[in-house]
Amino acid sequence: MVLALDNDNARRAVEDHAELLLLGYAPWCERSAQLMPRFAEAAAALRAMGSAVAFAKLDGERYPKAAAAVGVKGFPTVLLFVNGTEHAYHGLHTKDAIVTWVRKKTGVPVIRLQSKDSAEEFLKKDQTFVIGLFKNFEGTEYEGFVKAATTDDEVQFVETSDRSVAKILFPGITSEEQFVGLVKSEPEKFEKFDGEFEEKAILRFVELNKFPLITIFTELNSGKVYSSSIKLQVFTFSEAYDFEDLESMVEEVARAFKTKIMFIYVDTAEENLAKPFLTLYGLEPEKKPTKLYQVTAFDTSNGAKYLMEADINAKNLREFCLSLLDGTLPPYHKSEPVPQEKGLVEKLVGRTFDSSVLESPQNVFTEVYTPWCVDCEAISKNVGKLAKHFSGLDNLKFARIDASVNEHPKLKVNNYPTLFIYPAGDKSNPIKVSKKLSVKDMAKLIKEKLQISDVETVAATKNVPPAENVKDEL
Repeated sequence: MVLALDNDNARRAVEDHAELLLLGYAPWCERSAQLMPRFAEAAAALRAMGSAVAFAKLDGERYPKAAAAVGVKGFPTVLLFVNGTEHAYHGLHTKDAIVTWVRKKTGVPVIRLQSKDSAEEFLKKDQTFVIGLFKNFEGTEYEGFVKAATTDDEVQFVETSDRSVAKILFPGITSEEQFVGLVKSEPEKFEKFDGEFEEKAILRFVELNKFPLITIFTELNSGKVYSSSIKLQVFTFSEAYDFEDLESMVEEVARAFKTKIMFIYVDTAEENLAKPFLTLYGLEPEKKPTKLYQVTAFDTSNGAKYLMEADINAKNLREFCLSLLDGTLPPYHKSEPVPQEKGLVEKLVGRTFDSSVLESPQNVFTEVYTPWCVDCEAISKNVGKLAKHFSGLDNLKFARIDASVNEHPKLKVNNYPTLFIYPAGDKSNPIKVSKKLSVKDMAKLIKEKLQISDVETVAATKNVPPAENVKDEL
């Protein structure tokens, strides 16, 4: 039975049960609807195993006070309360993943298999697991194995003292008395552990090897991909039928960089998954692609991103990965095409920021904007007025850059619009200009900071046509 909680009984349910697994949901939430049957399946499986865990569900939209009281802050939320202590579930929304996590948190971190029948039955249900062979279930090595099983939240650990049972689970086992290995349902199915039998080493082994050679990116595993301890990640984007031609080659390269680089495939037909990534690289998925495949890379330790611009083949992909691994691969910064013409306010793009701003002998007044910014249109008009007012000065120019489609490593802006003056003699220390200033005050600030006299300004605007001489507006 799954308890239905409300404002009256939610807190009491947590207090009355030593172990309570709770699903917080909302009727309108699609992911809640998808998780509900998996939650019910997990509850049934745990009951069949003799688990003492109680199960409950809570409509957090209908009973917001109850949701707040038990810690449901979003939908769906899965919480396990053990003697009143809350544990939040962040794993996959599958029956097996939930069952494994609950058993680990409630004192059953390892399944013991001592017969061939039990091993064969286990293989029918579990595809990814850690197998431990120990002559005796005691000693420091065994304790390290159990501690690792308890700490890990995702992978099922099993143990046996019978080598014939272990060989059913891991056919290539060679040890007679002590062995740890990881089994996965993919081409690189069996991974042998060669380290010290202690908790941290076993956990590290599992973390580095639990993903397949190529991980198919989904909403369910996205969090695990982002949080992986493998910080260098290579993404391949294509539609599924195109990737079939590429998969074996990517798999071959992935095998060479196993545990060092994580390889991920994103189906571009899944727009909700692919578009945020492609937009991050300035690639527009809604336009007809120039390539069937696109390969990018990401370093989750520092946020650096990379784009493979060479043809995608085994040689080029291997070189791309080697450069990524040794730190010689130049980061990618998105940029629009270089504009052919320059207006009164020069259009900057990522590729021209160095030459037009940082390396320019002129003082450069720069506007950084985005199309979706509320204040940007008004500020852009003011920048245009300033550009007209100072248009005759050879040592000052005005420019703007659309930060939504252009990047530069030395242009770090979080709020839009942002205005800078890059002085001719000190481009490394730009002067920030408040967008709250009036046009007149901005002009005054420019004169002060760049030591431009009124005489110079008048002389500069002397030959500007009347329609464009807007100094009266200032």
